[in-house]
Amino acid sequence: MSRSIKKGPFVDPKLMKKVSEAQKSGSREPIKTWSRASMIMPEMVGVTISVHDGRRFIPVLITENMVGHRLGEFASTRTFRSHVNKSDRTVG
Repeated sequence: MSRSIKKGPFVDPKLMKKVSEAQKSGSREPIKTWSRASMIMPEMVGVTISVHDGRRFIPVLITENMVGHRLGEFASTRTFRSHVNKSDRTVG
């Protein structure tokens, strides 16, 4: 079920404050956040946000195509270890 339109999109207030300060100062330094559930707003375009994936921070440069998505969509939490071939499995 999607979020009610009456409530509006969720954005961490501290994150929005940091984004607005970065826009005013023209800072290119990434902003660290643990808020993967925050919606990407048009004010964030052009800012680099480091999104936590549970282990490390993944830098994400926000573009216009990302508006309306969540920050967590661009920082995968799972690493895929490729399947081992049968020829690699047998030692001999």
